[in-house]
Amino acid sequence: MPDHFHILLDIQNGDVSTIMHKFKIKYSRHFRNNYGKGRVWQNRFWDHIIRDQNDFNRHVDYIHYNPVKHGFVNDPFLYTHSSLENYFRKGYYNREWGVDKSLRFNDDFGE
Repeated sequence: MPDHFHILLDIQNGDVSTIMHKFKIKYSRHFRNNYGKGRVWQNRFWDHIIRDQNDFNRHVDYIHYNPVKHGFVNDPFLYTHSSLENYFRKGYYNREWGVDKSLRFNDDFGE
């Protein structure tokens, strides 16, 4: 996505705020070195604690379908900046997933 991203983190030591802060600083330096000055990130982020396997599955599906939802592709497998192909190779998705019908997600996913 050109204006946001989704990531699942398995945090065992530390906290999400510190991890996001360090990521944003490092990426911002890289961006500015290559493209010049300017604001890169908002000051906030949205997080969610995964409660169980079903919650994890819903969030992974939402992340993989997000490029279709925002109109960048009609087939989620065509979005090159996605982990969907990796999940497909492991057998978690079939090749028709997200292509034949519009998927709807009724939960709050931070958008």
